[in-house]
Amino acid sequence: MKLAAIDIGSNAARLLITEVTEKKNEAPLFNKINLVRVPLRLGIDVFEHGYISEEKANKLIETIKAYKHLLSIYEVKHLKACATSAMRDATNGKEILNQVKEATGIHIHLISGSEEASYIYENHVAENLDKNHSYLYIDVGGGSTELTFFAKEKMVFKASFNIGTIRLLKGKVKEEQWETMKEYIRVNTKNHHDIIAIGSGGNINKVFSLSKKKEGKPLSIELLKDYLKELGSVSLEERMKLYKLREDRADVIVPALQIYVNVMRWANVEAIYVPKIGLADGLIHLLYEEVKSY
Repeated sequence: MKLAAIDIGSNAARLLITEVTEKKNEAPLFNKINLVRVPLRLGIDVFEHGYISEEKANKLIETIKAYKHLLSIYEVKHLKACATSAMRDATNGKEILNQVKEATGIHIHLISGSEEASYIYENHVAENLDKNHSYLYIDVGGGSTELTFFAKEKMVFKASFNIGTIRLLKGKVKEEQWETMKEYIRVNTKNHHDIIAIGSGGNINKVFSLSKKKEGKPLSIELLKDYLKELGSVSLEERMKLYKLREDRADVIVPALQIYVNVMRWANVEAIYVPKIGLADGLIHLLYEEVKSY
């Protein structure tokens, strides 16, 4: 069975195509066939001007048309598509999603921050880890950060904060927002010990790649602090050249590290695992459950 998910984020639009193999009395296997990412950067418009420009809207429509062709070529029958923070905040967000539907036939759901946190948690990564620990999912996007806390095999909380990489780049995050996030994390994790973080998002995946760590090994908060200092001390051009980063990754990787480090500090977390998961993966798992129940 082939399933697909489209995630329209504040920094990029992603299409994930996955093949699910089912075997009797065994958990299904999810194998990624293709992942396409287009850096639309809708958040640049939205967090600065409050709406999505006609140029960006047209690029989004063309991107979804291209994704539709790929879905046809791969013979995908089931799709789940969602838009997140930038589209939520855009005054013309719903209007543009209607234009996408008219042009492509694809309906994109506008989801809340809380739903986004839940969908990322759909991956259930923590269920396969040591039950003696608590786990904090941290998903950093262009417009928001989603947190889901998992202890004693149960979800303790899920929360979304309008603190994201593009908002930070544009100077749209106030000190009070940081304080609110800090207080929330400290209050809701204070009675839990041995917390391990699980990170998702393109930036933490890139940091993991730069670290040359073996698959399945965590990154320490000290290493993240080192990268934050190292990457933050050079210009955008030098960052691109020294670390072989695309411009749309080089500018957001520093604010992303700032968010990961702060969240880990406030939750007293020493290490973060990076299992290459994200919203699109969560949508695939959710879609599989829906298809199964037909």
